[in-house]
Amino acid sequence: MKDAVFASPFENLGPFQFNDDVAQVFPDMIRRSVPGYGQMVGGAGLLAARYAQSDSHLYDLGTSLGATALSMARHVQAPGTRILAIDNSQPMIERARNFLSESRSEHDRPIQLIHGDVLTQPLQNASVSVLNLTLQFLPFESRAELVERIYRNTRPGGVLLLAEKVTFDDPEQAEWAQECYWDFKRANGYSELEIAQKRTALENVLVPETPEDHVARLRKAGFATVRCWFQTLNFMAWIAIK
Repeated sequence: MKDAVFASPFENLGPFQFNDDVAQVFPDMIRRSVPGYGQMVGGAGLLAARYAQSDSHLYDLGTSLGATALSMARHVQAPGTRILAIDNSQPMIERARNFLSESRSEHDRPIQLIHGDVLTQPLQNASVSVLNLTLQFLPFESRAELVERIYRNTRPGGVLLLAEKVTFDDPEQAEWAQECYWDFKRANGYSELEIAQKRTALENVLVPETPEDHVARLRKAGFATVRCWFQTLNFMAWIAIK
């Protein structure tokens, strides 16, 4: 279904929510709104396959419709692994059930969908955890605590895969990246009204940080190695290895 959530003018435009309207059009919305999203999802599955350990948990934290969890299910071969996909939006979880039932094959590993808050959901025995465009939606003061909790519950040699929309300390670079990003959305058919209204709805809901902020947080949590493995415009992804 085509994303037209912000195609008509709103009299009272509230904050962006992952509600039923967004859940219904999410595949089209994410494809047209996030440059390189397919590569981020596919790459997460490949990296998970490299670092997944036998008899461990693989977490997709903020799973939305389960695309990254499905990527892990298709690539991971380590025996005894469990994939747990968590999201706090009930409409997204319901749509994820439909998406996964239609998309999974008999050869894919099973995925357990959990309606819950990633900030409070118990984590244990992890070899791979994924925060794919999730941290940016969490309260700023909770981000370090979540990353540290992931680190504590990750096996030695395990990883955290983090993907985020970022900003930059250099004002010129930040402005250039933002303008190029709007060009990307225009090229994918979004109108100026849609771009403007969604930008307003996301203000104070999606709060990006700089690459340096993310790397510093990962290192402070204890991750010994942090590497950027993907970047397109103002979207970046890192692997943090314990």
